[in-house]
Amino acid sequence: MKYYEKDKVEALPVRDAVGKVLLHDITRIVPDLFKGPLFKKGHIITEADVDALLDVGKEHIYVSGLKNEVHENEAAQRIAKASLGSNIDISAPEEGKVGFSSRIHGLLKINVEGLEKLNSVQDVAFASLHTSRSVNAGQEIAGTRVIPLTVPEKLVADAEKVCEQYFPIIEVKPFAALDVGMVVTGSEVFHERIRDKFGPVVEKKFNELGSRIMGKRVVPDDLEMTVSAIRDLIADGARMIALTGGMSVDPDDLTPAAVRAAGGKIITYGVPVLPGAMFMLAYINDIPVIGLPGCVMYHRTSIFDLVVPRVLAGETVEKNDIVKMGHGGLCSNCTDCRYPDCGFGK
Repeated sequence: MKYYEKDKVEALPVRDAVGKVLLHDITRIVPDLFKGPLFKKGHIITEADVDALLDVGKEHIYVSGLKNEVHENEAAQRIAKASLGSNIDISAPEEGKVGFSSRIHGLLKINVEGLEKLNSVQDVAFASLHTSRSVNAGQEIAGTRVIPLTVPEKLVADAEKVCEQYFPIIEVKPFAALDVGMVVTGSEVFHERIRDKFGPVVEKKFNELGSRIMGKRVVPDDLEMTVSAIRDLIADGARMIALTGGMSVDPDDLTPAAVRAAGGKIITYGVPVLPGAMFMLAYINDIPVIGLPGCVMYHRTSIFDLVVPRVLAGETVEKNDIVKMGHGGLCSNCTDCRYPDCGFGK
């Protein structure tokens, strides 16, 4: 952590304070008509302000010099711009703070290591939502400021250097609108003993993320038919495959074997997430394949909501990414679900 010496606070004649930063509010009182701030703390005094200050009896005021220093508003703007990745808007500074909001419905990504380095620069504060979560267009996702009214130019330059080294500190990745092929497995559904209630739930989840189910195949618990369904959907243009019907250790569940037989490389079969432990993730060449456990049908929030948005944002999810999900991987199953504004998946 770096420390910087600040210029001393000065009490100056008003006429000598032009160009300096006001360190306290100046109140204007008009009896029976008005009482309020004439100038607020942090205001940079101009020639035009001198008479107004003298009119309220302020011949001397407390100020801080700006020699080799940067006002809090400018400092926050510079840090915000240096950190800024794609699909984010930043606000005008308000009382020294610059806010970040997402332009799109997408996946928020924070360079966590870079963020920690940035907050290690003396007097810099940068706070964000958790990384790898869905955010909506217009949603506030971060804010930054410096603590004092003014900071040394070197401090801001150091913060900008960190942002350059770890760029981008913050960005929002758009969700790709993929054509998803769905394979509904289960002899009971195939023979129409029961109605498929799983498929509609999954289709709704994909629609909410901007993708669509381009084709659906219903197959019994049969290896060859499942492999054929996967291959047919890919041949028809599917850029992602979702297998529904539940994943289990039951010997009749041939889903992982069918994915391997169709040319898939399984990244994980089983995850440290509840609900969702029996989830499967694989890739056939560059096409992601997911095997969904039954909990996706019954729980509003599950492993689907932690992995699928990352895949749709163009990320290749690796085994190590899955392993890390254990920390925060327990859903509290709240009566009123607040996901993603909760600790699940964080």
